[in-house]
Amino acid sequence: MKLDMTGGCTPVLVLMAAVLTVTGAVPVARLRGALLDARGCHIAQFKSLSPQELQAFKRAKDALEESLLLKDCRCHSRLFPRTWDLRQLQVRERPMALEAELALTLKVLEAAADTDPALGDVLDQPLHTLHHILSQLRACIQPQPTAGPRTRGHLHHWLHRLQEAPEKESPGCLEASVTFNLFRLLTRDLNCVASGDLCV
Repeated sequence: MKLDMTGGCTPVLVLMAAVLTVTGAVPVARLRGALLDARGCHIAQFKSLSPQELQAFKRAKDALEESLLLKDCRCHSRLFPRTWDLRQLQVRERPMALEAELALTLKVLEAAADTDPALGDVLDQPLHTLHHILSQLRACIQPQPTAGPRTRGHLHHWLHRLQEAPEKESPGCLEASVTFNLFRLLTRDLNCVASGDLCV
């Protein structure tokens, strides 16, 4: 006798998950991660953005660069150095690094849009796309236990660097760093996380 595994599995999995959670047989964080891997994590769709989306980001980057020329920013350090490469991290660490990178990018670009109405118009669609990517990415990241091991190595260094950036860098230099990193984020870092184990 063959079992039909195509139509009725999801309700059974959800029911089993609920029972195991109530009885304490499976930790909630691990259970949630397992279900999201099967049902709620769709980051693979961002291996490449559409030509229309990339063109919108190209227009935004050009406008940001023109704005930076007028500001005459003098920056002496790179927030995203050339050695920044998510492939140096373990596969499970990469989404956390990308999340921090995306969150900072959004924060800086939203501030730029708020202070310059002309930038606000050209950044509207790219900001919407970045918010969507970040929300999908967060659905793929398993909750970290508060008593678990802390991040270390490259990941710890990068997260700490991005966390401190708003306090250490001027708004203009932050905007410059994010602007020049934008297409690396979209075409390399995002692709690496979306490709999972295939990114080597």
